[in-house]
Amino acid sequence: MSNNGSLSPADVERLLTDRSATARAETVEKIAGGMTGSGFSASERREAEEIFRLLVNDAEVLVRQTLAETLKSVPDLPRDIAKTLANDIADVATPMLSFSTVLTDEDLFEIISSKSEFHQMAVASREIVSEAISEKLAETGSEDVVATLMRNEGAEISEAAYEKVLDQFGDSEKIQEPMAHRSKLPITVTERLVTMVSDKLREHLVTHHEMSPGMATDLILESREKTMIGFIKDGASHSELVELIDQLHENGRLTPTIILRALCVGDVDFFETAMAKYSNIAVSNVHILVNDAGGMGLKQLCEKSNIPGGLQEIMRVGLDVANELDFDGTPGDRERYRNQVIERVLTHFQDEFDGENVDYLIGKLGNGASTSTQAA
Repeated sequence: MSNNGSLSPADVERLLTDRSATARAETVEKIAGGMTGSGFSASERREAEEIFRLLVNDAEVLVRQTLAETLKSVPDLPRDIAKTLANDIADVATPMLSFSTVLTDEDLFEIISSKSEFHQMAVASREIVSEAISEKLAETGSEDVVATLMRNEGAEISEAAYEKVLDQFGDSEKIQEPMAHRSKLPITVTERLVTMVSDKLREHLVTHHEMSPGMATDLILESREKTMIGFIKDGASHSELVELIDQLHENGRLTPTIILRALCVGDVDFFETAMAKYSNIAVSNVHILVNDAGGMGLKQLCEKSNIPGGLQEIMRVGLDVANELDFDGTPGDRERYRNQVIERVLTHFQDEFDGENVDYLIGKLGNGASTSTQAA
């Protein structure tokens, strides 16, 4: 290129006559670099584009690689040049497939259908991937391609595409982890995924993604039950509980419904720690307030925590019953304790519970033992 950044006859001559791939690649980089700035006049730009149309078929991979790498972010690159490079071998095509905004969904469809897994992975990593392209990638059958797609927050993924991925790769940890860590998942996908993953990913799902109140509560209480019966090392129980409560609160998942249900199945520690988080009061002080014989402490705590008034009396009875009962140390004592708390609460307040909460607690009476067995 000349000193003023324009395309010089010497540049063109060098491309046509220099047999060294390295030298030609360096010249390509200089000329292609002029396309990204304002160094070329309109006529020089047209001349450069014609040169590129020749170079996309250069015998040397290095020359084509350099061309693709330098032109990948040119917003007004002629589409035919972008398409030719995108259909080249993977080493040449990857920069163009990953970054070029010139390529249309139609172009990407063709490449996904006809090119290698490496081409597909490049498409899956684009800054923006449409729902249609995501669905096409989900159909490739490639675990690596789908894992790349799941890691890409710029990918728009439909519920149908998620379902296809779970049908084919639901047992794959390579897919499970990036899917669980996506910023947003449909409820149906979360509730299906949560049955397939490890305890660690299950906790992430329940604290970061939306799901039905019943499933969320079951998962939280299952995690708590594992903690209480020794599946988490001694001494870690309270810190694990605080961490769980913190994550639920930070992600907007610590709801009054979950807090009430935890109390109604006898998990007073969860209730007190959650109320401490809600009210920004120390757990030790919450314990004193909820055990105030006159009931004013719980009332003040609920008001400070913005707990709906209708739940306060139910919480009072739940606390009273939980404090009256205890574990007797015999096999199944935890299930019997939980069932007694639920039965007493339902007896007092069945008419005041909404239907969903009643169904949930009645369901826990029926399957409490099986849930505990699974937790163990």
